[in-house]
Amino acid sequence: MPVQTVALLTAGGLAPCLSSAVGGLIERYTAVAPDVRIIAYLNGYAGLLTGRSVEVTPAVREGAGLLHGFGGSPIGNSRVKLTNVEDCVRRGLVREGQNPLHVAAEQLTADGVDVLHTIGGDDTNTTAADLAAYLADHDYPLTVVGLPKTIDNDVVPIRQSLGAWTAAEQGAIFARNVLAEHSSNPRMLIIHEVMGRHCGWLTAETARRHHAWVAQQQWLPDLGLDSRRWDVHAVFVPESPIDLAAESARLKAVMDELGCVNIFLSEGAGVSEVVAEMEAAGQEVPVDPFGHVQLDKVNPGAWFGKQFAERLGAEKVMVQKSGYFSRSAAANEEDLALIRRCTELAVDAALRGESGVIGEDEEHDGEMRPVEFPRIAGGKAFDTTVDWFTELRTSIGHATSA
Repeated sequence: MPVQTVALLTAGGLAPCLSSAVGGLIERYTAVAPDVRIIAYLNGYAGLLTGRSVEVTPAVREGAGLLHGFGGSPIGNSRVKLTNVEDCVRRGLVREGQNPLHVAAEQLTADGVDVLHTIGGDDTNTTAADLAAYLADHDYPLTVVGLPKTIDNDVVPIRQSLGAWTAAEQGAIFARNVLAEHSSNPRMLIIHEVMGRHCGWLTAETARRHHAWVAQQQWLPDLGLDSRRWDVHAVFVPESPIDLAAESARLKAVMDELGCVNIFLSEGAGVSEVVAEMEAAGQEVPVDPFGHVQLDKVNPGAWFGKQFAERLGAEKVMVQKSGYFSRSAAANEEDLALIRRCTELAVDAALRGESGVIGEDEEHDGEMRPVEFPRIAGGKAFDTTVDWFTELRTSIGHATSA
């Protein structure tokens, strides 16, 4: 049966690809299947559960290209897990006794949706898989085609998630201003906390891009404009253990020589230590609807700032988070090219009734294809042995075995 109605939704945290991906899907359908009706559910799965959607009008189709120039999502996001019944009831998305999967299925049926495009991370797309499986069990055919959005770049087995390159670029831009603060106080410790719960790729790539920027500038060390004070002095990621004693000794020498230390820290680095300390103190560890520790409330950056400040003899500690600045940016040229490839294939797959998450499949020689939903997972580890990261750590005097 030909596709008649397509629905779009964006979900999870923001990333520099959502607006562009929505625009790309609309443009592609308009080009190859202009008669297909398109609707967009507002605020992700929350809008699907409550039946809130907007129609993609001819005027929207004509102006869809404008979306490539903006960050955020024009149709809004939310963090909703359809299998977390208690949370859905608490938030008023379903009534007591209702199954959110059934409510979502009924809404899709009422709207006559043949294809659902989900733009989000592993939680968004595995939730879509749950929904598709539920519908199949109840004899409702639905093609679900996801796009992998996450600045953490940690979706298994997707080589490169949409928006991650832009987030790293923006994080490096953020760092240029923040690290200028080293001149505001003697013996200054600056921690640049970068998003990345389980995966250190974004922190590493942000540090790499900032380090490359430092190398490209002209400096005036005779007057204190010293590249070493602007550079990265340590990069801590979840995949590598942090030897506080050894790193403190190394960084104290940096502090003694330069009067400042600049650390790039993944928000997920050392979380187990922070959680253990909270639990030992009898404090409740806050979690989100997906069961993840709420890192903004646990605050690893502040914890590490406290650990290093005394050991380095810092007179002032500054912890700055680039996450919201980075994730809300418009996609850069690298990501725009990847988004276009993904949205074109997403529409083509949808029209032939093939479900999956579109991306470069690392287990299929990097082929761009619809990756089967059962193979999608989060928390892909960053490979800290890759040459560019080893070279970065070596160039800044970091212990490569850390």
